Amino acid sequence: MEKRGNLFENREAGREAESFLTLLELPALRIERIASFGQASPPGFWYEQEEAEWVVLLEGESCLEWENGRRLRMQPGDWVFIPPGDRHRVAWTAPGRPTLWLAVFSRFSC
Repeated sequence: MEKRGNLFENREAGREAESFLTLLELPALRIERIASFGQASPPGFWYEQEEAEWVVLLEGESCLEWENGRRLRMQPGDWVFIPPGDRHRVAWTAPGRPTLWLAVFSRFSC
C-alpha cells in the first residue's frame, strides 16, 4: 500500500492544540509531523523519552530547552538529535503562525 502526502498540507492543524500526525510507523521507527501554533510545553513539564529523536524545523520558529538550562532557538532547516532519556521541553513556538516539525523517533540500539 502506498502512503504519501505533503508535509505542508493543513499547516494550521495546530491552531487549537498541537497536532501530531504519524506519517510512517515501523517496529523500531516512527516519523511524525507536528504542527504547533504558539504552543509550548506546560510549566514544569519535561519530555523524557525512551526513544531517540531527530527533529527538523520545517516552518516557523521555536526554542527547545533542556533540564540543564541549555536552550536552542530553531529556525527553518535547523535540526537536532535528542538521545533517549534527555529531558527537554518546547519553551516556545512562534505565536500567531504555524510552526511545523518533522520528527523521527527510533528504538534502535548501538
